[in-house]
Amino acid sequence: MGAERVFAYGAATGLLCDRLFGDPRRGHPVALFGRAAGRVERALWRDHRGAGVAHVAVCVGGVAALGTALARAGRTSTPLSVALTAAATWSVVGGTSLGREARAVGRALDEGDLAQARELLPRLCGRDPRALDAEGIARAVVESVAENTSDAVVGALVWGATLGVPGLLGFRAVNTLDAMVGHRSPRYRRFGWAAARLDDLAGYPGARLTAALAVVAGDDPEGAARAWHADAALHPSPNAGPVEAAFAGALGLRLGGTLSYAGRVEHRPVLNGSAGRAVRIADIDRAVRLSRRVGLTALAVCVVARRMAVRAGARGARS
Repeated sequence: MGAERVFAYGAATGLLCDRLFGDPRRGHPVALFGRAAGRVERALWRDHRGAGVAHVAVCVGGVAALGTALARAGRTSTPLSVALTAAATWSVVGGTSLGREARAVGRALDEGDLAQARELLPRLCGRDPRALDAEGIARAVVESVAENTSDAVVGALVWGATLGVPGLLGFRAVNTLDAMVGHRSPRYRRFGWAAARLDDLAGYPGARLTAALAVVAGDDPEGAARAWHADAALHPSPNAGPVEAAFAGALGLRLGGTLSYAGRVEHRPVLNGSAGRAVRIADIDRAVRLSRRVGLTALAVCVVARRMAVRAGARGARS
């Protein structure tokens, strides 16, 4: 079985496991990595960029080395290689848990339990929920679903198609490390710089593919393309901008605006402001359904791209 089929069967099986079972209840590899990265941080933390570079090198390098060792072990057996790819995919994608958490907040809002919705929101994103009303919480959920579709599903598949198991594990390590130390708080402004910049780089292809697939799979392809083109660059994040703008256009919503995050207030530009409407509670479910369509389409695109790359490499070797 060729490398392209190993990835296709393994990634599809991993996504199916995520769909059926969600994240593992105990001993989740991402949680284990987070605890290990936290210990490395305590040992290496200094208030300068060099210490942050060392932190990234140790944490991401260690995971990449583990992924490479697993990939080499899988070469001895095709079923083992497929199983390792499936396990790696299941461990790094989080589409089902993303949808569950989003819908849990939506149910609380629908029942009028604003206090419960505020309590649940931090499990989905880093916003400060205390000053948010129902509309603000719903908007935060939709924006988080959009961004995490790229971070927790599509980006991982892109790097899995490119580098196999090391790509899957390495991408999630980078993304997790950015979530831990990549924000601009006084403690991490310099120490977290390397993690944030590496995450921007690693997330670039997945974010563009996510935005493109939101155009294809959304309710309003023309509106999604227009919002992506017009508003993506307004967002402070080079990767969240295209994704959130495309989702806003695809769903016919206005996203962005004022938010409180990590102890500071940010006034972000409005995305799709001229054509979209305010977010409603029912839009949370619409965003989750769009996220799932994007994730499944991304799998198909990545499988085809992997197959084309392998065949092109084989032709190059023969010539």
